[in-house]
Amino acid sequence: MKETTLREEMVSICRRMNASGINQGTAGNLSVRTKDGFLITPSGLPYEIMTPADIVEMDFDGTYSGRLPSSEWRFHRDILRAREDVNVVLHCHSIYATTLACHYKTIPSFHYMTGVAGGTTIRCAKYATFGTQALSDNALVALEDRLACLLGQHGQISLGKTLEFALWLAIEVETLSRMYVHALALGEPPILSDEEMARVIEQMKRMSYGLAPDAEGINDTPRRRDA
Repeated sequence: MKETTLREEMVSICRRMNASGINQGTAGNLSVRTKDGFLITPSGLPYEIMTPADIVEMDFDGTYSGRLPSSEWRFHRDILRAREDVNVVLHCHSIYATTLACHYKTIPSFHYMTGVAGGTTIRCAKYATFGTQALSDNALVALEDRLACLLGQHGQISLGKTLEFALWLAIEVETLSRMYVHALALGEPPILSDEEMARVIEQMKRMSYGLAPDAEGINDTPRRRDA
């Protein structure tokens, strides 16, 4: 994809973050891997006036050109450098995910959709001051073998191969967080077993490849009618 198109898509995703309600004002940030480094949103610039030209080009050594990059550039750099399986890092301060993060709540497999983040839980990272290397280090621990995490007393991070997937996942994490907050109002909800979650995650992998979800052949496989 041409860099100009990538910049345009980043601006669009940022505006959709706010329009969807998972982010507010100038909070949150977004990065995308490029051939030699990554692109990242600038610091302190409202998304509604941000243009593709405002997106900052950075190298993994921390050098940049153009505007000042987001204050959270360290965890964007470190995640992209450590995780070759993802190309996009999306960070936002969605209300319910942040509510749980303020109590250092890991999201357990109270609902099968917890598996979208790649495991039986969505972990919460330890708190560290925003923009610091300590925050980046904590995020990497919480994201081990996961595509999303909460940041203690801060917000959430969602990862993906594409911008669209990272946005979708961030919205899913916020939806799960909202459900979990409401479920906790009735008491601690029952948790699905690791064995069941392993089946769920396998089903999700199969469906992502366009295969039928009945991995064990329990259900009838749908068949397309002849034209």
